[in-house]
Amino acid sequence: MLGEYRITGRRATEIAASVERAVGAGELPPGQLLPPMRELAATLGVNPNTVAAAYRTLRERGVIETAGRRGSRVRPRPASTPRGSIRVEPPPGVRDVSEGNPDPALLPPLHDALAAAARRNAERPGLYGQAPVDAELARLARAALDADGVPAGPIAVTSGSLDAMERTLAAHLRPGDAVAVEDPGWGALLDLVPALGLRPVPIGLDDDGPLPGDLERVLRSGARALVVTCRAQNPTGASIGAARAERLRALLAAHPGVLLIEDDHGHRIVDLPTYPLAGRTDHWVFVRSTAKAYGPDLRVAVLTGDAVTVDRVTGRQALGPGWVSRLLQRAVVELWTSGAVDTAAVARSYGERRDALVAALAERGVRAHGRSGMNVWVPVADETSAVARLLRAGWVVAPGARFRMAAPAGVRLTVSGLSPEDIGPVADALASAAGPGPARSYG
Repeated sequence: MLGEYRITGRRATEIAASVERAVGAGELPPGQLLPPMRELAATLGVNPNTVAAAYRTLRERGVIETAGRRGSRVRPRPASTPRGSIRVEPPPGVRDVSEGNPDPALLPPLHDALAAAARRNAERPGLYGQAPVDAELARLARAALDADGVPAGPIAVTSGSLDAMERTLAAHLRPGDAVAVEDPGWGALLDLVPALGLRPVPIGLDDDGPLPGDLERVLRSGARALVVTCRAQNPTGASIGAARAERLRALLAAHPGVLLIEDDHGHRIVDLPTYPLAGRTDHWVFVRSTAKAYGPDLRVAVLTGDAVTVDRVTGRQALGPGWVSRLLQRAVVELWTSGAVDTAAVARSYGERRDALVAALAERGVRAHGRSGMNVWVPVADETSAVARLLRAGWVVAPGARFRMAAPAGVRLTVSGLSPEDIGPVADALASAAGPGPARSYG
């Protein structure tokens, strides 16, 4: 069954380590079926409970997956291999539009805000025992959430939105639980879910967000959690509208035990309104990061949610990092109160580039997606061929495999670095690359 490799060990930790070493070395390839627990226990001369504990550890680490009577297999792609590694390194002279970063020209300078935070710290140094959330940050965040119709709840601060999602999922779910995720969706989240020992279940989406039929299907099949993006969805730019939100709320109301995580990815860079889904399930969080509007290196996100969930998140956080730097929190307060980001102007800047590219592709017979935010998703016939052909044409794009589970092939472009003069050339290259790859014959 395992070819030349032999699993070894007498204790659960040793057996798990033996399998994990083999997976890392490629001796147990993705999809490899592992021996049934009783069979392996007999081979190793150990109790079947010992092997069961080893397999459980491997599932929790995202190394293997178990499908009932079909047995346990090495995951198709180990969780230790991040999707971000599926990339093309740009050679000299080639334009890179793959990274997903904001336009540095649209990010506000941070020196004044950081200096103000430092002065505040000089007056009242941040010490152990103080509240983990700056009171003014909490007040401003709560007021903005209230204005957008997000239900009442306490405020917490995490080191970015992915940190918030990880802590929330870990607060409620157990290894093996199913998590409904957008497909195509944020690659980092698609890595995180299996790394936590959870099982991602794809939901299709269109420009208006998750498809209600897909959501209803996965909820009925027992999904324990749902992660959705309100606007500027990565990679497609989808934004949930009023009518779609109402349909999704109705579906969630029929499944109050589902954990809902909403990621307001486009806060302060998108001028479309947000239509929160929160409040229809018992447990929920709504997350807003400062990354795209103020700079990824700030590593500050605010979240609200039901009291039980926020208490669990902050309680576990207190046992690890304790809190997010209050210096950074205060800097965010300064940025918010000084009006450092003109949301309308930033949204217009991204929108002009995004809309111009989508329109140029339409003129060339290619349908692309980019309703909001800084990314455009382009369906292609052959992803590998498209990436290679675009590279030869002078453009590095993000391969769709970084964002897909079951969705059709595509590539993602970030418009942050595009000028009006770039639109025609990149649209020409995309139109040429989007169709089937060149036919090959082999003698």
